[in-house]
Parts: sequence; structure tokens; C-alpha cells
Amino acid sequence: MRLEQILREAAKEKGVEILALEVQPDHLHLFISAYPQLPAHKFVKALKGHSSHHLRREFPHLLKLPSLWTDSYLVSTAGNVSNKTIQKYIETQPRL
Repeated sequence: MRLEQILREAAKEKGVEILALEVQPDHLHLFISAYPQLPAHKFVKALKGHSSHHLRREFPHLLKLPSLWTDSYLVSTAGNVSNKTIQKYIETQPRL
């Protein structure tokens, strides 16, 4: 729950609207609306850095981990798929 709050705060600071978000134990799905001028790799890096900083400060046991995030991520545009289809896919991911 805290990760979701942190991600929403960070996105808002960047002027990005989160349309759907689902946090899984080892990854997350994030569907956003952002200006095309915002480079995706910079936004992802900002989210990871912001969330790692706050989570490690609030949950000291996370300091034992060498990293909270890997360098990996997948970015794709909605293309011919409707926003509702993408939102439904993300929202129906099983919560573990």
C-alpha cells in the first residue's frame, strides 16, 4: 500500500496521471498518461529512485537488500488497444 502511495505522489510531481497500477511481489504494472516529451526511461528511473529512497527510510530492514529494483523495465505504447482494455488487464492481475 505504501509503495502505491509513493508512486502516485512521484507521478503527480512529474505531471503524470496513473490510470492503473497493480503491485505484485516481484514486479508491478503501471499504466500512465504522460506528455510525449517525457522520456520513459527518465520517468522509470525517477519512480524507482524516489520509491527506493522513501521505502528504505521508512522500513529500515530494507537497507539489508543491495537494491530494491533491478535495471529492467518494459515500456510500450497503447497503440491500437483501448485504454479500457489495458486498465482492465492490469486491474485483473491477481493480488498475491
